Amino acid sequence: MSAETLVTIILFGPLIGAAVAGLFGRRIGDNLSRGVTTGFLFLSAILSWVVFSQWTWGGLEPFTVTYAPFIHVGNFVSDWAFRLDGLSAVMLVVVTTVSSLVHLYSWGYMADDPSKPRFFAYLSLFTFAMLALISANDFMQLFFGWEGVGLASYLLIGFWHHKDTANAAAIKAFVVNRVGDFGFALGIMTVFWAYGTIQFHEVFPQIAASVGKGWDFGSWTFSLVDLACALLFVGAMGKSAQFFLHTWLPDAMEGPTPVSALIHAATMVTAGVYMVCLLSPMFEYAPAAKTIVTVIGAVTALFAATVGLTQNDIKRVIAYSTCSQLGYMFFAAGVGAYQAAMFHLFTHAFFKALLFLGAGSVIHGMAHEQDMRRYGNLMKFLPITFGVMTIGTIAITGLGIPFIDLGFAGFYSKDAIIHAAYEAGGAGQPMGYFAFTIGVFVAGLTAFYSWRVAFFTFNGHARWTSEDLEHHWHNRDHDHAPADDHASHAQIETHSEPEAAHADQGHGAHHHGPAQPHESPWTMRIPLIVLSIGAIAAGFLFHHQFIGAEMGEFWKGAIFHLPARHAAEHHAPTWVVLAPLAASVLGLLVAAYMYLWKEGSGARLAANGGITYQFLYNKWYFDEIYQATFVRGAKVLGDLFWKVGDQKLIDGLGPDGVSALSVKVGKGAGKIQSGYVYHYAFVMLLGVAGLLTYALVAWTA
Repeated sequence: MSAETLVTIILFGPLIGAAVAGLFGRRIGDNLSRGVTTGFLFLSAILSWVVFSQWTWGGLEPFTVTYAPFIHVGNFVSDWAFRLDGLSAVMLVVVTTVSSLVHLYSWGYMADDPSKPRFFAYLSLFTFAMLALISANDFMQLFFGWEGVGLASYLLIGFWHHKDTANAAAIKAFVVNRVGDFGFALGIMTVFWAYGTIQFHEVFPQIAASVGKGWDFGSWTFSLVDLACALLFVGAMGKSAQFFLHTWLPDAMEGPTPVSALIHAATMVTAGVYMVCLLSPMFEYAPAAKTIVTVIGAVTALFAATVGLTQNDIKRVIAYSTCSQLGYMFFAAGVGAYQAAMFHLFTHAFFKALLFLGAGSVIHGMAHEQDMRRYGNLMKFLPITFGVMTIGTIAITGLGIPFIDLGFAGFYSKDAIIHAAYEAGGAGQPMGYFAFTIGVFVAGLTAFYSWRVAFFTFNGHARWTSEDLEHHWHNRDHDHAPADDHASHAQIETHSEPEAAHADQGHGAHHHGPAQPHESPWTMRIPLIVLSIGAIAAGFLFHHQFIGAEMGEFWKGAIFHLPARHAAEHHAPTWVVLAPLAASVLGLLVAAYMYLWKEGSGARLAANGGITYQFLYNKWYFDEIYQATFVRGAKVLGDLFWKVGDQKLIDGLGPDGVSALSVKVGKGAGKIQSGYVYHYAFVMLLGVAGLLTYALVAWTA
């Protein structure tokens, strides 16, 4: 079977599954709906690994398959196509592998949900949109996939639409992403205006010759390539939840846990990173845009890591971790280390999906309780979940042995990013040193909050009782709440309280069985085991191809660098190599001290509620600031246009005013109609007198 046929099956398989489950789910039943969608996803995943192996070791070259015309208007030409190169080959295995495992995991997690066909249809639709995005051959199809994953994420985040919090989270994600997508659309318009085409293979060769072109605005002149790249990056900021446009990401936890894993691990939120790396032929000639990417990425990594230190919802901690890791990827791309950014995207998919699905296993075993303050001592009840989440924690913290290149996945990719940032600073990019400093510091913060989750959940004393667990399950069944529902409402009540407020309370239990935590079914454990293998071995197996001596043979021109740029694999000084490891070990030790050796010290620190703690706990008050400015400001502006502009001016002077005037005139005229003959005779007499007077005046004149 040819590679062209393989990628066609990979692309359209999830779409067929989504159509079958979405259109005929009620008729064919839950099991067949789940089977069709999951089967097509596993088929796509297997074929993606076949294509990836052919690309990596079989000598497969880049190619494009064109399926049908899309838009042909003058010079604006867009076709439905599939473009395979090094970047899309990587994204194929990332998207389909994580999505197929999430489908399988959802068999167990969503077993009691009455809307399984709809859920699995949404999952497959999301995967198809993401595949359309990564296989795009021009900006138009890229935008189609971009908006497609936005639509599917809206449907998935608000899947439990009977919950007000889920609806609010879905709308928030939709609106915030519209802000970013507006910039993205402007960027595409700028590209077409500047280069007369939206085809990647036609735009990229023009960049070098157009570096001197600018756009005059008043007394300023903007570089066209810088302007286009900066606007396109605004879209990436929204889709990948970067600083200023990040607020939707934590609220997306209102969706089911498999949705969180799918959106946050390897698909939607990494679309921005993929787009920047894909457009490396443009960004390499846009130094101002690259500086923006570097600064925003570094600030995002710092912001999200600091907020993750104080959160108590296990899914929210991992969500902020995703935001922080995306910051790493972006500042890597900003300093020109596109290979390192893509490598971290690749390894991050395994250990972040593992952590999210592991958290889902904990939530499932604890009667869908998400507050870590109601966990503790779960290691003996959930041994497999404990093992795989420990692997994920080691991977994300980047523990490994420098100089002999031995460690879990995150060790290879995150260290490569930090080293590249340092070398970029030495190569004349001052922001490289800034990103390096932030990267090392955030490595320590990442280790602390990641091990805090592990220790707080699996070690220490139990902060739950059998009676509480049984009561929690009883209330959940009585209310007929779907998975995560009760936990989400509990979060609303507890999120505003300090960490110590419920340090000795808890909920969670085994449904219809002994009131104690329990392991998840095998449909949930198998994906965890598979992902743990990736979290262990993905870095070791592929670092030579992604960032090592073989990267030229692997990428085959998919990533562009200016000749003068220093390669990311140059040797860094010893202290630079050791700095990330030292920071990670320090974070581990501090977390162990606070949550193992001096258990309860974290709760006491939270109970003191200092300014710094409150600032971090309330997420730098971004939600409050945005509520006070944009939300209330938009409401005031809307009321102004509605009540003053529309009601008083337009309606008041228009139809409403004319109608009111007609009524007044009618009422006045009605008073004249008295019904008495002598009144009418008197009026006629006045009329005759007036007519004679007019005739006399006219005759004398």
